[in-house]
Amino acid sequence: MYPSRLFIWGVTWGAVAVFISFLIRILLGGTYLPELAAQALFSLVPGSLESQAVETLGPLAKESAFVGASIIDVFLLAMIPVMLSRFKRTPAGRPRKAAVFTLLPYLVTLILALLFISLAQVSSNPAGTATILSSLLIPCAIFGLAMSSVRIGAVPKTTVVYPVERMKGGFSRKRRLFIKGAVGTAVAAVILYYGVGLLFSKQAPPQSNSNEGSAILSAQVTPNEDFYRVDVNVIAPSVDVGSWSLNLHGLVDTPMTLTYDQLLALPSVEEYATLECVSNKIGGDLTSTALWKGVKLKDLLASAGVSSSANYVVFKCYDGYDVGIPLENAEVDGTILAYQMNGVDLPVDHGYPLRAIVPGLYGMMNAKWITDIELVNGVYAGFWQRMGWENDAHYQTGSTIITPGDSPLRDKFGLSPSMTAITGASIDVVGSAFAGDRGIQKVEVSTDGGKTWEVASLQDPLSNYTWALWRYEWNPPGNGNYELMVRATDGTGQVQTATMTDPFPNGATGYQAVDVQVSNPSS
Repeated sequence: MYPSRLFIWGVTWGAVAVFISFLIRILLGGTYLPELAAQALFSLVPGSLESQAVETLGPLAKESAFVGASIIDVFLLAMIPVMLSRFKRTPAGRPRKAAVFTLLPYLVTLILALLFISLAQVSSNPAGTATILSSLLIPCAIFGLAMSSVRIGAVPKTTVVYPVERMKGGFSRKRRLFIKGAVGTAVAAVILYYGVGLLFSKQAPPQSNSNEGSAILSAQVTPNEDFYRVDVNVIAPSVDVGSWSLNLHGLVDTPMTLTYDQLLALPSVEEYATLECVSNKIGGDLTSTALWKGVKLKDLLASAGVSSSANYVVFKCYDGYDVGIPLENAEVDGTILAYQMNGVDLPVDHGYPLRAIVPGLYGMMNAKWITDIELVNGVYAGFWQRMGWENDAHYQTGSTIITPGDSPLRDKFGLSPSMTAITGASIDVVGSAFAGDRGIQKVEVSTDGGKTWEVASLQDPLSNYTWALWRYEWNPPGNGNYELMVRATDGTGQVQTATMTDPFPNGATGYQAVDVQVSNPSS
């Protein structure tokens, strides 16, 4: 069999084996090599590169790494029989081929898995040795049995090509015509696609956005399924709450261990709080608001008796993630260990069974899947801080125009992807502003690219820890194109900075600008 055909068979059965491995991971908690590879990558990539990936792709950044690693895994399996055939090492007989095509991929997979585990600082599935060995063997055995049935012959030493068919560069006439046809077809398809789009697509007619403004202002809380998620895991950790416990130790007088039921029996509080990812770009959608229920961290610390030498509280998590916050942030009323989100148990994606809500600090400081809390002396550098992100992770003051425009936040409020063509004598300019626990004192809107500013009306926030939604009723002086901008003033009187900076290393800053086209039929 020619190597190309053998490779195709290898890709086919390699894809089946990788898919079965994925099912074992999802259904039985087995080890999935591409997941380990992605986690090792996350542990090695500098924070600046990670920030660019999240800024460009959002939550799809880690999914892209995961899919890419899965594809590489398929091709890795496919190359093993090809290499064996090239070096004439393919064993004779189906039983021997099955054994070789099972054991060799298994050894390669196992070595890579152990390497990735040693490199990764986190793991959403900290499986034991027996689980790793068995879950990697099963898909390799399926691959070996399948490939053993593929007929593999010696690779031809030479291929006769008649002189009349030989073309420049070593391609036969048929092969060259095929390549030309494929390239021509691809180019024609691209031209046809865009040509038809330009021919038949029409810009959406201008619409009034008054309904959009009302929809935004009436939806301050983000549904759980729409709440943003950015963490180091491709597959969220699945924690067995029956065996889970919270350990509080370190520089305390009385270390304690609490089961889930004991935690639920403690006095609880509910509070609304907004979270924002430090990688959120200006006008981005990596921010959401929810109602959280849990216990005050300061009450637990008081019960344990904090040593006078302690000044940092360290969260350690089931997946290996760790982060530290200053003791003063841990002892404010709003810092809670939450076990409910919007009236239900924490979803797995958002930290079940326990996560931290720390007002004033970016999302990376609000640890999920917490298993351990340690009081220490000295500044603690957590996972992202070791990657270059700032440890002083206080929220930057930011503001966003949700309508009109094409803000990605529109999707969280159930709006269409874009509304940049507006009609009407009166137009709603509506958005959000957030400054963590400092609150929002004022929001101003400019309709002339920042030359002049007008004060917007603020809707009462749900708490001191949530975003403030705002509205500005704009009466355009006439038809045409306008540049809208927004800026906020936090509760301390500090105006949002106009200087544009990237999210890395301590959060994005700058004013959001939105271009809109206004058409007023009565003008």
